[in-house]
Amino acid sequence: MEALGIRFTELGDGFLRGTMPVDARTHQPYGLLHGGASVALAETLGSSAGMLAARGDAVVGLEINANHLRAVRSGIVTGTARPLHVGRSTQVWEIRIEDEGGKPVCISRITLAVLPRPPASGQA
Repeated sequence: MEALGIRFTELGDGFLRGTMPVDARTHQPYGLLHGGASVALAETLGSSAGMLAARGDAVVGLEINANHLRAVRSGIVTGTARPLHVGRSTQVWEIRIEDEGGKPVCISRITLAVLPRPPASGQA
């Protein structure tokens, strides 16, 4: 997160939001926001939101996809993760990434596996 400048900015009822700068750290060779950087932001937000929803259980990514909708050269993008499904063994989150004008840049979906917390020592 630190290497890409990703920051959490807001936690609300049913969402987690964060930002990432569009600069030399997140550019691809043509000076545009790298699709992989968008996916890194999406995975960070989706996995973190999933961990909060799991209430002590661990979550790990099973699958992530992304549709890159608009090029961005500079500024800050904002991602918002919202749950589509929060179950006992899986979660699915949609992450919408927007530019500073609120236009969609990337839509991503991540599927997480929920790994139950092991019992405390001495408990079966």
